Amino acid sequence: MSSPQPAGPISVDDHLALVLDRIDALPAYDQPLLETLGLPVVADVVSPLSLPIFDNSAMDGYAVVFRDVAEATAERPVHLPVVGEIAAGQTSIYAMSPGTAVRIMTGAPVPAGCDAVVPVEWTDDGVATVQISRAPTEGQHIRRAGEDVKQGDVLLAAGDRIDARRAGLLASVGIGRVSARPRPRVVIMSTGSELVEPGGDLARDQIYDANSFLLAAAAKNAGAIAYRVAATPDDPETFVEVLSDQLVRADVVVTSGGVSKGTHDVVKEALSALGTVSFHEVAMQPGKPQGFGVIGEDETPIFTLPGNPVSAYISFELFVVPALRKMMGRTPLSRSLVRAELTSTVGSLKGKRQFLRGHFEPRVGGSVVTPVGGAGSHLVNGLAQANALIVLGEDVATVQAGTAVPVMLLDRDF
Repeated sequence: MSSPQPAGPISVDDHLALVLDRIDALPAYDQPLLETLGLPVVADVVSPLSLPIFDNSAMDGYAVVFRDVAEATAERPVHLPVVGEIAAGQTSIYAMSPGTAVRIMTGAPVPAGCDAVVPVEWTDDGVATVQISRAPTEGQHIRRAGEDVKQGDVLLAAGDRIDARRAGLLASVGIGRVSARPRPRVVIMSTGSELVEPGGDLARDQIYDANSFLLAAAAKNAGAIAYRVAATPDDPETFVEVLSDQLVRADVVVTSGGVSKGTHDVVKEALSALGTVSFHEVAMQPGKPQGFGVIGEDETPIFTLPGNPVSAYISFELFVVPALRKMMGRTPLSRSLVRAELTSTVGSLKGKRQFLRGHFEPRVGGSVVTPVGGAGSHLVNGLAQANALIVLGEDVATVQAGTAVPVMLLDRDF
């Protein structure tokens, strides 16, 4: 497949549409329950049994026949012989006779004939005989079978996302595996002969490889499985060799660096010859140089992002995260925008959609957002301080303090 090269800059929306048009949801399969946290189920999940499974005691106390204790008071307590004991998981008494009591523990099945449980606090805690000084109501402290869930109930509808509470519900009815789309395996590669692994020694002209850690962390935050690869030098043959080796474990490849117009832009040089990856400019700042396409026999999607860390991160949020969510079947694909009042005046370049780093604060009467860091796409400290992106449209040049602007919240779950 040949990937067309746009003649000029394209919009953010058009580039995202180009990406999503080539991304398919991953095939679903049965997975262990805890592996599906954060993933949506692909079909309705129906309960195979009722919950509670059987009538059981809500209290430690005594199982009784209600009419035997209906008149019990502190002044006129009722005395009953204790004919046995039932602990949770150790049932040995299946029925009881009027005029008797059975000691019972929380969660234990109530015997046939029992229609109330007297809490131990309302008794003298007797062993052979119990003195009951307070009457329960009929049926009190008995959890009835099926009062929570009935067999055949739909516990989760297709598309519902599994969280801790839902995982607990499924486990409680005996469901240990769920059909869901898997987490995409994302291979993260940085390019540049100047890059050194954190912890290593730097030469005068070298820097630490931050991008691969930044993007791998972002991939994990998005719910994917991230494989970070040590930076490759500015050599097209080496880049292609490493990339080919990584395809066996990749559902998606993300590279950073080497996609601009320089003489050492090895990603662009190496992949352009394939004819399946498109490189173009997107009308945005930061993050103008972008590339996307497919590689290898399996047509694995590849995103080639800019090398500056802020540009790489914002590009990942705008284009890669929606693709990953589509692969997992999650919706919405892109982060929703909220509105907040600017605390200071900001400028923007007309013709480009601007994404400024900001710190969002919800307040009574209206949220505010404060620009943080400078405009440079290399300023990682400002990025680390930000929890939001201030989004300014292509037709905007200046926005005055006090104006409500669209804001993308980075730490909120869509």
